[in-house]
Amino acid sequence: MSNSGYKPVGPVRMYYEIHGKQQGVPLVLLHGGGSSIGATFGRIIPQLAKTHWVIGVEQQGHGHTADIDRPYTLEQMADDTAALLAQLDITSANFLGFSNGGQVALQLAVRHPQIIHKLIVASGFYSREGVIPELQAGWQKSITPDDMPADLRDDFLQTAPEPKDLQRHIDKSQQMMQTFKDLPPGDLKKFDFPSLIIVGDHDVVRLEHAVDMSRLIPSARLVVLPGAHGAYIGELSTPQVKTNMPHVTVAIVNDFLDGSLPI
Repeated sequence: MSNSGYKPVGPVRMYYEIHGKQQGVPLVLLHGGGSSIGATFGRIIPQLAKTHWVIGVEQQGHGHTADIDRPYTLEQMADDTAALLAQLDITSANFLGFSNGGQVALQLAVRHPQIIHKLIVASGFYSREGVIPELQAGWQKSITPDDMPADLRDDFLQTAPEPKDLQRHIDKSQQMMQTFKDLPPGDLKKFDFPSLIIVGDHDVVRLEHAVDMSRLIPSARLVVLPGAHGAYIGELSTPQVKTNMPHVTVAIVNDFLDGSLPI
């Protein structure tokens, strides 16, 4: 890691990490819901940082970023991310968002399109109909820390400034998804930057939805990789089996960012 720190973004003191050489267009990593930079991307950051200036950010109440008395919303997370990058004097970046981070990336594309050079949405969705019914049903349940994947629960307890806030974090995450607002398809049709949609073939995002999203966005490619949600990047809560899939994913991301994967 080159360095890490915090920037005041409105009422939030937002944590960020910088990896790799600080040159060229940075790649901003947007973690999954209830997660952190390391839990989502820890297994691929070392590879990405070999060829990219990588910036990981942690949203309100996630990872090292403390919570405040404000709901979680994807729109606010997108605005906070844009404000943080402005404080880092970054006017244009590539974005890789996984799961809820993919929704944050889509909100950035709608709300702050001027800062997007290239966009990668991994296991993300623009409408609630894009996810499997089991996940939609899960948003309506009362969840306790015991219901969380153990690795993500432990990551929160070890990383959060206030570990005692775990139940509040869970409740606010559930509320955010219960009130999720679909993006109009017309918004996706306005994207004027190269985009890459990545999904697992046994993901929580329906394959048909990923195909639909790739067709709505004018300059988009679709990649379907074998595995469940997050397996292709080695996300912390997925079974850690010996596999080359994270290396394959990094190679695809590199090809897309350097232009070797034609649009």
